[in-house]
Amino acid sequence: MRITRREFTTTLAAGMAAGAVRPGRARAGDEIRRSHGASLVGALKYPADFTHFDYVNPDAPKGGATRLATQSNFDSFNPFIVKGDSPAGVSLIFDTLMTPSLDQGSTMYGLLAEWIEYPADFSWAAFKLRAGARWHDGAPVTAADVVFSFEALTTKGHPQYRFYYANVTGARDMGEGVVRFDFDKAGNRELPHIMGQLAVLPKHWWTDREFDRSSLEPPLGSGPYRIGSFEPGRFVEYERVEEYWGRDLPVNRGQHNLDRIRYEVFLDADAAFEGFKSGGFDFREENSASKWAQQYSFRAVERGAVKRAEVATTGPKQVQTFAFNLRRPKFGDQRVREAIGLAFDFERTNKVVYFGQYARPTSYFQGTDSLMPSGAPEGAELAMLEPLRGQIPDEVFGPPWTPPKTDGSGRNRAQLKRAERLLKEAGYSVSDGVLRGPDGAPFEIEFLSAQDNQARVILPFIRNLEQLGFRASLRVVDGPQYIRRVAQDDAFDWDMIIWVVANSESPGNEQREFWGSETAMRVGARNVGGVADPAVDALIDRIIFAVDRAELEAACRALDRVLLWRRYMIPQLYTPFERIAWWDRFGHPDPLPPRDPAFPTVWWWDEAKAAGIEEGR
Repeated sequence: MRITRREFTTTLAAGMAAGAVRPGRARAGDEIRRSHGASLVGALKYPADFTHFDYVNPDAPKGGATRLATQSNFDSFNPFIVKGDSPAGVSLIFDTLMTPSLDQGSTMYGLLAEWIEYPADFSWAAFKLRAGARWHDGAPVTAADVVFSFEALTTKGHPQYRFYYANVTGARDMGEGVVRFDFDKAGNRELPHIMGQLAVLPKHWWTDREFDRSSLEPPLGSGPYRIGSFEPGRFVEYERVEEYWGRDLPVNRGQHNLDRIRYEVFLDADAAFEGFKSGGFDFREENSASKWAQQYSFRAVERGAVKRAEVATTGPKQVQTFAFNLRRPKFGDQRVREAIGLAFDFERTNKVVYFGQYARPTSYFQGTDSLMPSGAPEGAELAMLEPLRGQIPDEVFGPPWTPPKTDGSGRNRAQLKRAERLLKEAGYSVSDGVLRGPDGAPFEIEFLSAQDNQARVILPFIRNLEQLGFRASLRVVDGPQYIRRVAQDDAFDWDMIIWVVANSESPGNEQREFWGSETAMRVGARNVGGVADPAVDALIDRIIFAVDRAELEAACRALDRVLLWRRYMIPQLYTPFERIAWWDRFGHPDPLPPRDPAFPTVWWWDEAKAAGIEEGR
């Protein structure tokens, strides 16, 4: 799933802050808004004449190298198609029309594009390319390249692109470096922003090549790095482009400082950790609470060669869940899903497995207070929900969903008793210790995983399910088999998996991809569980076509209530901070960007520190 999650896990949002206003390019009476950037959550922080982002060191030295680890193997350098697996870091070679800032959510500034403009009704968006934008071969980046990129992605690219750009009717070269995207409906405030994230590809390079064919030929790009040496199954290296056209742009100053970025392939998570301990690579984002608590006392940490930090980040949090395969009839009853959720003892798991390092989410928009429900719905939120009364749970009209809570002792009898009652109401009974439905068949649940370490969380959950009579098991498979069963096979051959939902401050079109009925049976969609609910679809439309921020927030809260009370997933955990460790060969801004540690983007090589580490070996 790496490609899908990389290309689509960072979602964009649904609103647009006005830039300069200029009349006369659309229908009579319309206003055209033009700006050097676009924010979906408020005014732009940086003016048109800004020189660099506040969170970078604008005088950071260039040079040095870093090694990183990845568990993603690769056999192609084309990340835009279904065929093949592309390597970590491949996006470094491609520039986009606009680029995000790391100190304001859902905000972008011009990269390839000098400016963005759009009418007041959001029926189209246009971008003016910078005159100095160049491909690595020296050819200029043109509007024809942008048109080609859009058409290639939507006709030959991964199906995700066709869905993501479904409301875009076409791209046009308007002359003088301006490209325009037309939309099939007015009022979708997210679409201009979505088009700003478009990766632009060189039309002249692809003329004699098949776009939908996987290949290990390094593609031509315009970004800060190009592909250097590589060996499939072992490593890929990216080399900084010294003559990079955008090096001195305000959005790039103080970034892309390292001469080489090398990704080493580790197919085993434990081997990757041992590689980090021995100095085989430089930076690690630790996703294992037990490792963080118990295994970071090795010699390099003790002598100060390896630094550790728990970095609090602002903005939305990734919500880890247990996802049901809702396409299977056995998970069709909401009471059954609730009963299964009651068997998960978060407090015990957090205490014993995670060393108290996680928190339980109460929203799919965790970390963005204005999108999280509080109290009973009222005002605009209630007005959106009222037409759906009778189609959605009655609980939606009361206090927000909150997860069940235990004392952490591991004896969650009250929850299991409640689960037994729900299962009985749903027509299930226990015979000879086995939970059976009206047809007498045992209720079996197989948890599917590609990671051995998930057993620490899933096995205690299974033991509680077995107390209710479920026949539950865990199957750990290799990465390719997991991807095939979850994301590539229209048989959707799984029962339950661990899945992550990642939202932004300004949700929009991507909600169709997360929860929309159109994607329920589509292979590779992020609607992994197969949610197909007309009430959910209606609320997604309210988000997408919200007329202002207040309406957007109300629609998000309404959607959140319905999803949670429908119990389509079991919200499991989120982390309030990022755990990072690194070999102390680098300098970095202090403080780090508030939304991301951003290694290696804003870090730089420190020759003195590197020499000190070598002397201390």
